[in-house]
Amino acid sequence: MIGRLNHIAIAVPNLAAASSLYRDTLGAKVSAPLDQPEHGVTVVFVDLPNTKIELLHPLGDNSPIAGFLERNPSGGVHHVCYEVADIQAARDRLKAAGARVLGGGEPKIGAHGKPVLFLHPKDFCGTLIEIEQA
Repeated sequence: MIGRLNHIAIAVPNLAAASSLYRDTLGAKVSAPLDQPEHGVTVVFVDLPNTKIELLHPLGDNSPIAGFLERNPSGGVHHVCYEVADIQAARDRLKAAGARVLGGGEPKIGAHGKPVLFLHPKDFCGTLIEIEQA
């Protein structure tokens, strides 16, 4: 059901410092920061030859990333995103298998402009999983 790895999202306490680290130290192509108010984050995309990294920073007091950074002040891996061909069919199959789909179970448009859903980390080895329709 799942396809290729789309991205790994890393919550960071300092977006400029993290961007510099990936751009200047690791030599990656790094985008400008992009506010995503509907998701409560500012995101920087790091393009790699085989996937992407998303650097996430809180945008607003109700950001889900703010709570993550309170528990993990240095930052860390927030979620892993896999592509699926049909997000509705993937959701239905996952729910039938007992997986918990977060946020009411209806896809929302993600940072890449495509439908996404998140799956409860307790159902996936402690990892928050995002699925994105390819």
